[in-house]
Amino acid sequence: MYRIGAFSKLGKTTVKTLRHYDECGLLKPQMIDPQNGYRYYTTSQLLRLHDIVALRQMGFSLAQIAGIIDGHDDEQSLQARRAELAAEQQTATLRLMRMDNYLRERKEGLSMSYQAIIKELPGCTVFSARRKLGSYADLGTVMPAVGATVAAANPDLCCSEPEYCCIIFRDGEYRESDIDVEICQAVECCGKTLTPGEDFEFKELPATTVVSVLHRGPYSTIGAAYGYAYDWLERNGYTPADDPRESYIDGVWNCDSEADWLTELQIPVTHLPH
Repeated sequence: MYRIGAFSKLGKTTVKTLRHYDECGLLKPQMIDPQNGYRYYTTSQLLRLHDIVALRQMGFSLAQIAGIIDGHDDEQSLQARRAELAAEQQTATLRLMRMDNYLRERKEGLSMSYQAIIKELPGCTVFSARRKLGSYADLGTVMPAVGATVAAANPDLCCSEPEYCCIIFRDGEYRESDIDVEICQAVECCGKTLTPGEDFEFKELPATTVVSVLHRGPYSTIGAAYGYAYDWLERNGYTPADDPRESYIDGVWNCDSEADWLTELQIPVTHLPH
């Protein structure tokens, strides 16, 4: 047998840790001398200590370890911890990829213009209207006209809070002319029945994960934001899941200069990098 000091050296752990394992019932001494209180351990207990240390290094709590090495819930706990570690590894891989791209963009000066983030868009009820635009310039007349048509048919309609208005580009890509768009405005019925029209409907936009890029300036220069966003997707291992959206935060309605307009480009994605 070994006294606690020698056993701690043999097991490459501390006396304090062994005493703690004793107190919580995880590894009790083989014998305690009744006269002097010395704790004694055997070499067979070294195997149990190694199990404890191995499981601690996997991130298990002492309570979980007690259940595993005593055979109460070993498979369930091990599989659950493995799933946690796999998720942590995936998150770390994602963060490393983002860090590498951020450093590259800083070096190349790209991060001064744009920066991409992943965000979750909640599901919402919207009025939806498909339209063809000759160019981006048509937005200034088409969007207010759609809003007026919907409001005329639904005088009690309320915009959601926070307000969310977007255009979904049904061509699936950025185009400067002959643009197929779906105009959407998040609404609340306020207890009233929603009345669709001949050229608009009400629908549910499901919750979705998007890559978000902010563009400051006129719509005529937003093509650079699209180029940046899709390059970012490829570099970070994401796959587009649906048509891109634009959400208009600041524009002609509250800014004197086009240089101050703020548009959020949102591209739905399907999965995280492996």
